[in-house]
Amino acid sequence: MNAETTQHTGGPWRNAIDVHHHILPQSYFERLRDVGVREIVLPHVDRPVWSAEASLAMMDRHGIRAAVVSLWPGVPALDRDAAARFARESNQFLADFVAERPERFGAFAVLPFPHLDAVLAELEYCLDVLGLDGVGLITNYSGVYVGDRALDPFLAEAQRRSVPLFVHPALPPSSGQPDFGLPGSLYEFPFDTVRLAAQLLYNQTLERFPNLRMILSHGGGGISHYAGRLTYGPQISRCLADRLPADPIGDLRRLYLDVAMSGDPHSLAGLRSFADTGRLLVGTDFPLMPDTFSADDARSFLDHGNFTADERIRIDHLNAEDLFPRFKTSEKQSE
Repeated sequence: MNAETTQHTGGPWRNAIDVHHHILPQSYFERLRDVGVREIVLPHVDRPVWSAEASLAMMDRHGIRAAVVSLWPGVPALDRDAAARFARESNQFLADFVAERPERFGAFAVLPFPHLDAVLAELEYCLDVLGLDGVGLITNYSGVYVGDRALDPFLAEAQRRSVPLFVHPALPPSSGQPDFGLPGSLYEFPFDTVRLAAQLLYNQTLERFPNLRMILSHGGGGISHYAGRLTYGPQISRCLADRLPADPIGDLRRLYLDVAMSGDPHSLAGLRSFADTGRLLVGTDFPLMPDTFSADDARSFLDHGNFTADERIRIDHLNAEDLFPRFKTSEKQSE
């Protein structure tokens, strides 16, 4: 790859790998309609127009060399065979999409949760046959959160194979909640990421799987604000003392966080205090967040983050290259 064609000094980033980048192909929406999913996007959320060309143009403007794309929300709640077919068709599309521009795109596979045998079979196929770059998850599948012990066999295999797991928030499974005429993604998404963090801690998931390569979206949602509070369980209820891991903050700080929607100076202060910069990754949330917002948000993140030059390079692409080694550049290109 020619670095001169991929580094764009006019954008907020310089040679970045975007790990939070949605694609919205018409074929995916048609498959959702075929299985009876009529609500294509969340209530009160505009459905953006997307094309591969729009992604590439945005990436060039922002200084993004490559994007690892997601199909959100992945596989809907279906019976085992239907879920497995849906996942296979979606993953074949993702593999074909990446094959057209392998230097610019990677992809996170979707899996047919909650059917664990089908999940493990599709994981093997996606990695060994299709060569996809990781797995895209949502925080909960009809109330089964990613840290549920029933999913331990999947997490064990993901750790064994060093598979990056990109976890995007979803709406909580509760029903009847007032929404105030507002999109749930506006405020529920950060809270659902915190719910997952609480479960990961008190199920000791991160302690039992210390090499799990899990990426949480949007700067970890509200984790940087709530991390300390999440450790107060034993003070609230003594029976939680045996469930809290020995180093809860250390466990949470091993999580990777993408920085989409994290440029606000107030939230950034907490993220900057909490997060290890070796765990921060570029994320844009394109096209569900507009191109212009993502650029402004990234500039604010960099302007207010007080990052050293070395830290900027790590966030820009070196951290992601550790997770996705096929996107590694030469040392000269990374400088």
